[in-house]
Amino acid sequence: QVQLVESGGGLVQPGGSLRLSCAASERIFSIDSMAWHRQAPGKQRELVADIGSGGRTNYADSVKGRFTISRDKNTLSLQMNSLKPEDTAVYYCNLHRGFRNYWGQGTQVTVSS
Repeated sequence: QVQLVESGGGLVQPGGSLRLSCAASERIFSIDSMAWHRQAPGKQRELVADIGSGGRTNYADSVKGRFTISRDKNTLSLQMNSLKPEDTAVYYCNLHRGFRNYWGQGTQVTVSS
């Protein structure tokens, strides 16, 4: 059972930046896919960005050009720049391995002046 622990959330003003990290309890293999999802109050969870084998990345239209996903060994990161109030949500780390999905507990990001 892979454990995922997110960190780096917090309160930031519009236009600011945050860097989220997700630490996995065991080695992440190159064939694993990892992603960041988010869920705002009253809304469904949505994909923010993912990174597959070979480092291929995919972003939601709403974050393209502002967010950057990366991975290194057993850590997944999300660099978030030019944050907007609509980016406020709980952000979840996800690992997809074979037929299994693993989730972290989430970290709160609040963008407000």
